[in-house]
Amino acid sequence: MHAVFVEKILRVQPDVKRLYLLLRAADTKSATDRMHDQIIGKELFRVLKDKWGTDFDSFIAEKVVVVAGDVTFDDLGVKELKLREEMYNGIEIILNSAGTTNFDERYDIALSVNTFGVQHVLSFAKKCLKLEILLHVSTAYVCGERAGLILEDSSCMDEMEKEITKFDFNVQEKNLVEEKLNELKAQDATEEVITTTMKDIGIERAKLYGWPNTYVFTKAMGEIFLGQSKDHLPIVIIRPTVITSSYKEPFPGWVQGFRTIDSVIASYCRGKVTCLLVDPMSVFDMIPVDMVVHSMVVAMVANANKSSSIIYHVGSSLRNPINFLNIHSFVFRYCTEKPWIGKDGKRAKVGKLKFFKTMATFRMYMKIRFLLPLEGLKFANKAFGGYFQDLYVNYNQKLKLVMRLVELYEPYMLFKGIFDDNNAEELRRITRERFVDAEAFNFDARCIDWEDYIMHTHIPGLQKHVMMKR
Repeated sequence: MHAVFVEKILRVQPDVKRLYLLLRAADTKSATDRMHDQIIGKELFRVLKDKWGTDFDSFIAEKVVVVAGDVTFDDLGVKELKLREEMYNGIEIILNSAGTTNFDERYDIALSVNTFGVQHVLSFAKKCLKLEILLHVSTAYVCGERAGLILEDSSCMDEMEKEITKFDFNVQEKNLVEEKLNELKAQDATEEVITTTMKDIGIERAKLYGWPNTYVFTKAMGEIFLGQSKDHLPIVIIRPTVITSSYKEPFPGWVQGFRTIDSVIASYCRGKVTCLLVDPMSVFDMIPVDMVVHSMVVAMVANANKSSSIIYHVGSSLRNPINFLNIHSFVFRYCTEKPWIGKDGKRAKVGKLKFFKTMATFRMYMKIRFLLPLEGLKFANKAFGGYFQDLYVNYNQKLKLVMRLVELYEPYMLFKGIFDDNNAEELRRITRERFVDAEAFNFDARCIDWEDYIMHTHIPGLQKHVMMKR
């Protein structure tokens, strides 16, 4: 998403004086290489390249300052004193979109980036003499497993905030992680064992505190610390729902990597998904990435220099809801009319999905369909002296992976909440009234025709920019 933001600013606001782009890297050369490989070298910047032609590289060099750093360190890991002073004296706006979005991330990594990283960004922001606003990108799902209308406030975290005032959360969780890592190293544990253990600890800690997974738990903690320590800084929190491919800008269908629903769509297009844990009538809240970026830009302008904070939900479930059944219908039609052709030249066959509304019914189906045959294979393997060992291990590992992924996604596939967006609606009203170019920053999901978007923008974009490259 940060790449889409950078592209938008450089395209519509070429007079921007300077854009400091903090990238996790050991040194400036590594950071510059990463920028070229992972950001401006992507097709996302095609429109901007066409606009500037042979002057593109010099334009980027003039406007973008690549900064090697890391939000997990004090001073954001910016080692060069002169550069730090330049940033402190010149920066007016800070956008923090750093974060690991992996639901199954190692706890030590998720904590250091999503929680403690926010504290480091806030500390850095307080040293910026001309700062007008700090915008933090969170997620709508910090609400946890709630149902009904979910407000644009921090009420979902009130209990947790009260709880952590009883002890030093930072020290407790850091010590927990460090002790476990030291214990594993003392046991000469493999990197695979360490990773698995840290992932398990993340899920355990998240559920202990009332969140479904490590990602939303550490993002919620980041928000809590932001609220506790902001002092008088003007702060905006953007909470997008599930981010999908671009609606219009810089062109329709741009997507980088698999998002929550995209991995399911891609597997279905390839004929590899036949059932799904989901209530088909549940609303699935998704929003195109360019609309999220537009909301960020407008929120920055509208809230600059205000000594208060505000939260915006950026999604579609309240104003233009779509349920899983309709999404499936559109994807099924697309895959039937334009079947995916695999590397072997064969067309993938898709059918209507079997929906399971509860985890219990899904587990029962998996037991009958896969676990019992697997037990049969296990018996045959013993009877034939280990002849089917590799096959058994392979299937067993795949089944365990599928079940773990299903358990991780369960809170979202069975989610019953609708995200209120009164603050975002007021922001849209302000934009229409005050800005001449309001249409260039549209983030109103009501304008989306979901059938047209899914069939003619999102799936083609997903196939072109992600599936064909894997």
